Amino acid sequence: MKTAFIGLGVMGFPMAGHLKAAGHEVCVFNRSPEKAIRWVATHGGTAGATLAQAAAGAELVALCVGNDDDVRGVVRDILPAMAPGGIIVDHTTTSATVAREMAAQAAAVGRAFVDAPVSGGQAGAESGQLTIMAGGDAAAYARAEPVIGVYAKAVRRMGDSGAGQLTKMCNQIAIAGVVQGVAEALHFAKRAGLDPADVLAAISKGSAQSWQMENRWPTMAQDKFDFGFAVDWMRKDLGLVLDEAAVNGAQLEGTTLINGFYAELQAMGGGRWDTSSLIKRLEP
Repeated sequence: MKTAFIGLGVMGFPMAGHLKAAGHEVCVFNRSPEKAIRWVATHGGTAGATLAQAAAGAELVALCVGNDDDVRGVVRDILPAMAPGGIIVDHTTTSATVAREMAAQAAAVGRAFVDAPVSGGQAGAESGQLTIMAGGDAAAYARAEPVIGVYAKAVRRMGDSGAGQLTKMCNQIAIAGVVQGVAEALHFAKRAGLDPADVLAAISKGSAQSWQMENRWPTMAQDKFDFGFAVDWMRKDLGLVLDEAAVNGAQLEGTTLINGFYAELQAMGGGRWDTSSLIKRLEP
């Protein structure tokens, strides 16, 4: 398929590489052209000098950009350039509102828009083992699924436009709660005079087991946070969650509290620390 990939950050760079490796024709675009040049040198393919040039004639355009306004701007520029019937697959984490807006704009000019946020982080993007939760027209999703499946271990349509973003919000709610629990458990273990490695070996094989515990407890114990999903990004995502909750009436007391904890980390200069840095509040 003739594709384009917009946004070559820590996620987009390897995701676009998987598309090329799977045999798709790929043209990339990044706001800082150096990353696009490096991607072409690494993977082949081509780079567009503009958004419209990258998307020219594309049957599928994948986005992995920053926020709602970034998505609006990109979609505005690429829609006229795409092939008739083309599909935009947006991997950015945004509001459900912007997903519905973009779907309506795409449909008005004979294109389709699928909101498809991802979970799995940089490691998942590099290994092609992301989880993708999608919303949008069923027929458009069916055409997109085998393409985006090249960088995913699981892809699932959750419903109409916006459903993918709402599902990603559930994901972030759950992660925030688990990370806070792991941070408190580790902090408690240290205060109780227990060996953190021994505690991990004991409790990670029972009902307390989680990905966050197995992958983040060791680095939390070593005070290492210069990697992973940044606090700034989680604050953005939890802001989307709480805005949506204010509309649908969901009671998110724990999420609200943990969002405040992440704000404290930002005030400590930890905006780029991994989200597991919640323990830094407890052990500054």
